[in-house]
Amino acid sequence: MSEHDQHAPGTGDAETRAEASARPRRELVAWRNAIFAIFFLSGFGLASWVARIPAIRDAVGLSTQGVGLVILMGSIASIVGLVAAPWLMARFGARLGMIGVLATAATGLVAVGLGGSALPSVALIVLGLALFGFGNGAVDVMMNVEGAEAERELGKTVMPLMHAFFSFGTVAGAGLAAAASALGIAIALHLGVIAAFIAVGVVIAVRFVPRREELGDDTHADAPREPLGVRIRRSLSVWTDVRLLLIGVVMLGMSFAEGSANDWIALAVVDGHGLDATTGAAVFTVFTIAITAARVVGGPFIDRFGRVLMLQVMAGIGVVGLSLFIFGTEPWMLVVGTLLWGVGCSLAFPVGMSAAADVPDRADAAARVSAVAMIGYCAFLVGPPLIGFLGERFGILNGMLVLLGLMVMAGIAAPAARERSRRVG
Repeated sequence: MSEHDQHAPGTGDAETRAEASARPRRELVAWRNAIFAIFFLSGFGLASWVARIPAIRDAVGLSTQGVGLVILMGSIASIVGLVAAPWLMARFGARLGMIGVLATAATGLVAVGLGGSALPSVALIVLGLALFGFGNGAVDVMMNVEGAEAERELGKTVMPLMHAFFSFGTVAGAGLAAAASALGIAIALHLGVIAAFIAVGVVIAVRFVPRREELGDDTHADAPREPLGVRIRRSLSVWTDVRLLLIGVVMLGMSFAEGSANDWIALAVVDGHGLDATTGAAVFTVFTIAITAARVVGGPFIDRFGRVLMLQVMAGIGVVGLSLFIFGTEPWMLVVGTLLWGVGCSLAFPVGMSAAADVPDRADAAARVSAVAMIGYCAFLVGPPLIGFLGERFGILNGMLVLLGLMVMAGIAAPAARERSRRVG
């Protein structure tokens, strides 16, 4: 599904259709594809390093809690990036901002690679993760803001597919990392090549993103821009909206589960279920494929059944899958559980982005998307270190029990994502 004929909930009224046709079709498609590419690059970089965590751990002699602490350092930097993203957009605009922060993330990958092989050093790895985390955290907000705007002007549900491209990136990153590991390619060389690809890719992609004053870009228009302080205050004012915070709760629960899966599935298969590292990597790949496939096909189901029902169904599927993964005693149970876990996590983030943007004022929409993206990504980033601490004390599988409660909470909060305006026809 790249495009389909039905309008997304909240994008089917006459005003939206008129706005959606304001730009030439070719420009809209190029904009959409550019955001697809940026989502891909973000996921590609993330999976490239997390798939090498076992090798990095062995190279520098970290314990399970040590891995959790290292991840925590990167997560803290990512949260700083999330918080800084609205200010960076207000100051530099989304276009320049995405180039700058992804270049920072690429530099961080180089440092992680050097610290994990060529110059074994926990300090160098932490420094690299700080740079990578800041850059990837900030671009997560910026690309979601751009994605919500592109979806609105297209007048069709494409946000799940945008997030599928993030997942395409994780599949590609995990697959190349597995190949690099099997071929004995040094972590430094592997991550260095990935970093160069990301830096070049974002520069090319951003050329096709239109300048938008409401996203902080300098449009070279004669009319004066809003003062920086006004733009920052606007981005902060949305935090008083209770409905928006409940949308954030949905994203918090599911993002916590997704982020924990990305960092801990492989180790949970090895340390929790006693299987080998190859099986752990294969199970992680199952998760990335499941979440990707669900995002590819999810758009039409959202249009057909609405955001609320889809979020509630996904939460139920996720609970069943995670239960199978934690309590399963046979390899097939782990595979099926991981598959359902991935499907259950798949749609909450893109649906939350669309729900947050479902307001008439575009500057407010950008601020709202930034806010819920920060909530979701904070959970995505804080979850893995917390699971590491719990896993050290109670066992990695017991540590994952907290995810079940969060998935239930997300399902309960789902009505906050209800469409404000329904489709026409």
